[in-house]
Amino acid sequence: MPVTTQSVPTAPSVLPRSSRPTAALLAGLGLLLGACGQSPVATSDAVLAAAKITAQDLGPNVRVFDPSMSTAEIRAVANQIAAQQVSNQFGPERYALLFKPGTYGSVDDPLNVEVGYGTEVAGLGASPDDVTIVGSVSVHNQCDAGSCIALNNFWRSLSNMKINVANANGCYTGEFWAVSQAAPMRRMHIVGNGQNITLMDYCTGPSYASGGFIADSAFEGTVINGSQQQFYTRNSTIGGWSNGVWNQVFSGVVGAPAQVFPGTSTSGPYTTLPTTPVSREKPFLTVDSKGAYQVFVPAPQTNSSGTTWQAGPAAGRFLPLKDFYVAHPGDSAQTINSQLARGQNVLFTPGAYNLKRSIDIKRANTVVLGLGLPLLTPQQGDAAITVADVPGVDVAGLMIDAGPVNSDVLMQVGTRHGRDGRGDDGREWGNDHHGSAANPTAVQDVFFRIGGAQAGRATVSLEVNSDHVILDDLWAWRADHGNGVGWTMNTADHGVIVNGDNVTATGLFVEHYQKDEVIWNGNGGQVIFFQNEMPYDPPSQAAWMSAPTVKGYPALRVTKGVRAFNGAGMGSYSFFNQGIDIYADNAFVVPTTLPAGSLRDLLTIFLDPGNGKGGILNVVNGVGGSSTIANPDVPVTVVAYP
Repeated sequence: MPVTTQSVPTAPSVLPRSSRPTAALLAGLGLLLGACGQSPVATSDAVLAAAKITAQDLGPNVRVFDPSMSTAEIRAVANQIAAQQVSNQFGPERYALLFKPGTYGSVDDPLNVEVGYGTEVAGLGASPDDVTIVGSVSVHNQCDAGSCIALNNFWRSLSNMKINVANANGCYTGEFWAVSQAAPMRRMHIVGNGQNITLMDYCTGPSYASGGFIADSAFEGTVINGSQQQFYTRNSTIGGWSNGVWNQVFSGVVGAPAQVFPGTSTSGPYTTLPTTPVSREKPFLTVDSKGAYQVFVPAPQTNSSGTTWQAGPAAGRFLPLKDFYVAHPGDSAQTINSQLARGQNVLFTPGAYNLKRSIDIKRANTVVLGLGLPLLTPQQGDAAITVADVPGVDVAGLMIDAGPVNSDVLMQVGTRHGRDGRGDDGREWGNDHHGSAANPTAVQDVFFRIGGAQAGRATVSLEVNSDHVILDDLWAWRADHGNGVGWTMNTADHGVIVNGDNVTATGLFVEHYQKDEVIWNGNGGQVIFFQNEMPYDPPSQAAWMSAPTVKGYPALRVTKGVRAFNGAGMGSYSFFNQGIDIYADNAFVVPTTLPAGSLRDLLTIFLDPGNGKGGILNVVNGVGGSSTIANPDVPVTVVAYP
């Protein structure tokens, strides 16, 4: 996000990821910015090998810990991985640190784990309370040229354990999870014990952060939002929430702050929904008392609130690991497809998978789960994953990277059928598709990347053709920094296209695509929390026109044939950094015939007046006013539309 000149009451504003600020204060939280930090401790390969690997071969990049191991031994392994991964933003390396049921660390000798890129930390219990870490599992700012921020802290996760916070480390005392997009926290039980639970690293400045996602978690203590410009919390319980910045959204959260939008000088902005209309938690790996590994697949929920596990065992089914093909880097798509055809599910172990054809999921109720955020890259212009029109499929915990040959689509859920019309952008679509409300297909924690590691290309990142699909915590990102980045290099038209009916997105992050970033053709869709940045780099206004007289492209377009669509807590930001004025006429374009109040709590923001130009002229359909250099860093809001 861009450097900003006007701060919000409780936290500094946020800057573009390609920029680096020099100073900021946290007056509203009353916290001092310090210079304290911690470094991972290097260890030998022999110590790394001490982490036990399961009988089922989960690969060399999975470390499985058990309570018989000393805190020093576990700390050494974790520090070795962190030393490599904390700064390894675009590297292909991936790791999973898995903890068997038991207790790790103590108040006198706490276990404090730092989580870097491409790293998953997870408990292996059936309940989060089966695994307890006395200490912390944290993400901190990254510092460059004296500027310490969390804006690029992507692609990592924390799940399925209890943390009794014990981290007496000066300014860093407490549990820090200073992340941005694609860094979910799921199924966690965090007990503050009087120490801070913070989503901001306030110990080094200016501390900007651009998250984030929490689900199915319980926090005993107030969560410090701090500088997080936006954050989505779903189906959880919290002891309190410190502040809002631009777009803090809660659905089904016990203890959530009351609805306040736009924010006032003393509260919010908060978009608060008492329940989540439909959800399905992510599958996860477990181990039982006999050492047998299983994958738990949670059941779908409707109109739910709170966690799935605090009142008793979660509803769902256990699948033994023998029902999974355990895939390893180097496995071909053909090998994986043959296992799927035999009726196997797939568990991807950490690493990079270069695919010469798509992975095709054709059987109902198939589970495809990644450990350590495996990286799937199509090499010949295919999709990475296709899903047939069958119910109950679950695809979770994967990163899909565009390859060197343009892919028409990177992931396709449901088959393209006979067409009965065209969207406003001219793409064909139709309503001859299938799905199940009782047994919906779900996509959780799947992250798309166009460029950054290489000059990848893909016309569409995700296309959803089936009905009743749940999209839970997705980030589709056309890279704004890294390798192979430029208007004609990492080309990508659309992040997400939804053709299916009754599709629900909870936590949808889509950034920098070159045309309509999200196109919603399906009827009855809903989006709870949407975060967008428009592309930074259109070379001219003439190169970025959606029609001869229409400037730019919207962040989200609901096409004219749609009769019902609901959206809540949706924001779009501009930072056009080519030194010329570039404008988008609207952030959101929807049919004017939608029922009154179908959209609520919308906002646009102009970022970084020192470097940004142009802006967004209207929030939705010509309504809401403009966000330009005349009102930088200030949300322009629409409370309800139509």
